Amino acid sequence: MISFFRLASIILVCIFVPTVFAAENIVNVYTWADEIPRSIITQFEKETGIKVNYSTFDSNEIMYSKIRAMKHTHYDLVEPSSYYIARMHHQNFLEKLDKTKLPNFKNIDPAFLNKAYDPQNEYSIPFIWGITGIFLNKAYFPSAKTLQWKDLNDKKYLNQLMFLDDAKEVFSIALRMLGYSINDENPDHIRLAYLKLKTLMPNIKLFNSDAIISLLIDEDAAAGMAWNGDLFKASCENTKLQFIYPKDGFEIWVDNFAILKNAPHPENAYKFLNFLMRADVAKTASLSVNYSTANLAARNLMPPEIKNNSTLYPSAAILKNGEFQTDIDEKSYALLEKYWEQLKMGG
Repeated sequence: MISFFRLASIILVCIFVPTVFAAENIVNVYTWADEIPRSIITQFEKETGIKVNYSTFDSNEIMYSKIRAMKHTHYDLVEPSSYYIARMHHQNFLEKLDKTKLPNFKNIDPAFLNKAYDPQNEYSIPFIWGITGIFLNKAYFPSAKTLQWKDLNDKKYLNQLMFLDDAKEVFSIALRMLGYSINDENPDHIRLAYLKLKTLMPNIKLFNSDAIISLLIDEDAAAGMAWNGDLFKASCENTKLQFIYPKDGFEIWVDNFAILKNAPHPENAYKFLNFLMRADVAKTASLSVNYSTANLAARNLMPPEIKNNSTLYPSAAILKNGEFQTDIDEKSYALLEKYWEQLKMGG
């Protein structure tokens, strides 16, 4: 005969254990704000029964600082931009990917694989990408022949330009003006880039990275630098906007997914990552944010007016003039940040 206390303990175990396992059927995801629409999360939860705890960040710096500050890994999947993939890998924050658990990896566009920031894509999966280029409002500059970054030095742009509020992006422009790589670590070249930007300051009206689309639509700036996806979205409402791929080179950025080292739910992370690489899912995400997908199978599902749009998907010949972001060493980055603060303070 089972004693009362033994029977009670069996009942408690039967109640408690399923609750624990149910609570662990989750995946903790940390991404750029708005890059995964709620509909995708709901769809994944419905198809798999896995709950997605979804958190967002607004900059690589915020994401990186939070990951570094954690004593134990709380997140499973994160979405750093390309140069932070390299940094986080070198600091042993990222798990080497088991591609056998990612059958949808075959959908990724080969043009975005095996780049310098992750040569064999051992730690990252490219998801959303874009280009930093020149925008012009043709209402203000109908006959402008702005084809290179250095053209923005022209006096006709006095107090007319909007630049991104991002040190690495802005210094990339100056480095390209000087004929250097956007990932240059030479301190003399970084100083020359700073001096080049100082000559541009009279033409710069504002720095902004948070409200670009509304600023473009409302014509708060007539020219400057912008991300191609933001320009595309703004141009749907303001048809006078034009995006230009500078002939003196431009930056290509990629937001990538990675699994953190010691992720608490690695198998669920693989399931969610493989789900995101499904063509129909990647298509939905791309159309939601108005940015280009690195998923070739997803692009092939796009309506012609999107997949053939030269602002979102430039030709291979144009892309050859672009350069992918990679990490620079801490000393170079600190120097760049120092000059960035001086520049914005008028020094």
